[in-house]
Amino acid sequence: MDESILMKPITIVVASDDNYIILLAALINSIESNLKAGQTIDIWVIEDDVSGRNKRKLQNSINPAITNLRWQSMTDVIPSGVHLPLDRSSYPLNIYMRLFIPYFVPKEIEKVLYLDVDMIVQKDLSALYETELGEALVGAVLDPRIITFDNPWGGVLNYQELGLDAKTRYFNTGLLLIPTKKWREQQIPEKIIKCIDEHKKFANYPDQYGMNVILANQWMELNPLWNHFCTFDHPAPYLIHYVQRKPIYKSYNNSIAYQKIFYSYLYKTAWKNAKPRGEYVRYYEKIKNVGEKILKQLGFS
Repeated sequence: MDESILMKPITIVVASDDNYIILLAALINSIESNLKAGQTIDIWVIEDDVSGRNKRKLQNSINPAITNLRWQSMTDVIPSGVHLPLDRSSYPLNIYMRLFIPYFVPKEIEKVLYLDVDMIVQKDLSALYETELGEALVGAVLDPRIITFDNPWGGVLNYQELGLDAKTRYFNTGLLLIPTKKWREQQIPEKIIKCIDEHKKFANYPDQYGMNVILANQWMELNPLWNHFCTFDHPAPYLIHYVQRKPIYKSYNNSIAYQKIFYSYLYKTAWKNAKPRGEYVRYYEKIKNVGEKILKQLGFS
């Protein structure tokens, strides 16, 4: 029997607004380009006001023989009765959407790979997706900028109050291998939201803070090459994570080689004529994110 007939699709979830959909196009192309023959992917896109025009462009950018796109509105993803923590950061509210994955994907899907859209994959994702998590509540990569909870630049600074060790390992939430059934059974999303809400002043990276506290010492440490930050040089990372300035901006100031890799995939999509953007676009997005949180605090949706 043809082995490809037996292969189940890899279930991937991403979240994007209209500004970052261009990053998602390059990400999907990179996944398709490095996937083993016969493997397919189901990509659930949690969309935060993505325009119809950009949805069509993204659909025209994928290989339908490999990729199946499933759109989910951000407002439909948030469970009834759940209120998002209105933290003080300039991150968009869609960063919290990864928490609710176990509640909207079909229950027969017991494992999901979440990816930030500011990533490029350079290796077959099948190997990562097939990782057995055992009793771990998530598979992730150690955050190389923070490493342990006691890092003053972004760790869990109230670790003592929470009864946690200073040297507890701290993971990055840009790539998560999630056992959905366990998250539902143990009400992990609700616990994370409650944790962030109760300790906002310590949550400088809000979603990461909550996940690291609730899942402390209960996560599987994946190969760091699966979430390699573009701020560090490596000749062949499995996945490049464009933290800080994104490669679509003129102010991108990390590895030029990594930026070229990004555009090599982007140029195979409907955004093939895209040029690096000025800073005003980036600042506008940050101001919009803060404004949205202020409006919610004032009682406006």
